[in-house]
Amino acid sequence: MNPIFADQPTTIFEHMSGLARAHGAVNLGQGFPDFGWPEDVVAKAAEALTGGSNQYPPMRGLPELREAVADHYRAHQGLELGADQVIVTSGATEAIAAAIIALVSPGDEVVLFQPVYDSYLPMVRLAGGVPKLVRLTPPDWRISREMLAEAITDRTRLVLFNNPHNPTGRAFDAGEIALLAEACVRHDAVAVTDEVWEHVLFDGRAHRPLAAEPGMAERTVKIGSAGKIFSLTGWKVGWAVAPLGLAAAVANAHQYLTFTTAPNLQAAVAYGLRKEQAYFEAMRADFTEARDFLVRGLADAGYVVLPSEGTYFVAVDLAASGIGLDDATFCERAVKEAGVAAIPVSAFYAEDPVRTVIRLCFAKKRETLEAGLAALAKARVLLAGDAA
Repeated sequence: MNPIFADQPTTIFEHMSGLARAHGAVNLGQGFPDFGWPEDVVAKAAEALTGGSNQYPPMRGLPELREAVADHYRAHQGLELGADQVIVTSGATEAIAAAIIALVSPGDEVVLFQPVYDSYLPMVRLAGGVPKLVRLTPPDWRISREMLAEAITDRTRLVLFNNPHNPTGRAFDAGEIALLAEACVRHDAVAVTDEVWEHVLFDGRAHRPLAAEPGMAERTVKIGSAGKIFSLTGWKVGWAVAPLGLAAAVANAHQYLTFTTAPNLQAAVAYGLRKEQAYFEAMRADFTEARDFLVRGLADAGYVVLPSEGTYFVAVDLAASGIGLDDATFCERAVKEAGVAAIPVSAFYAEDPVRTVIRLCFAKKRETLEAGLAALAKARVLLAGDAA
């Protein structure tokens, strides 16, 4: 086997979800919602399945979806794009893989921010890239000028940037984004921006795409996800948006990965992206309510919760909560002994991990969150006095 994959453990998401199933636990680990999808978008997919074509759509995506993506970003983020800059992919993970394979050659340095989403590093290594890791730490997970100066140099080919950030729930601010853009321009680096959570922002925040910064439009591959926008994670419809030269390179890689994506789902996403602003505001309001309910319940149970500015996730600081266990041990014991699954954030570090933070998903119905909070309160009583 290729050692890059032979040495990979089962993903932490599959591991913890498997334990949740085995122990009949509440699953607040893996990031999929059990409410919130728009029924009219699902109906459009069903209509297109029975009334439209079920043969290969164009490799780069249905024209109506590519046009809808470009129009959507023009309306919501002020980006001037054409449909010829859009490549539809089978989920954002495939878009990221296609971008890395297309743009990274053996020996190229690739800058990543850890905690880092689990698919990034294997794909960088598969392409022969040399990872350069920027270590973010709680409680604020901030990016500094000093971090970037050390990591991004003239040897940097690509910077892979996730904002809003999974697993921390951080939405990087204007100053941090400007610093990153300046570093990319200064060192002539390409940015691949994983912005799948761009609509899942809270407390009045608006998404700031890196591509909108000075000098970045011509050097950024922007990744988006219908699964996150519409709470339809199983559809696996994503896209990459890039200037024409970079878009062509990504498309060349994409054609040898999944080639194309189910046409009925593409048609439904094209319809959904043209929804009025009110849909997106209501979606954020519903997730804000779920976030706030979970955060209040965690605080009542004695947990210290770090700010959640975007995504489906809140992070809990175990050490600050008076729990002496490391995050992995806490999660293993909580699912088996208390009946609730969480994700240890240390699993998102490739080196020098932070071992005191767990991630919880709040994109759940009220009854799911209530059951999860009861189990987490039990876990605190059972495990607070223990140490790893």
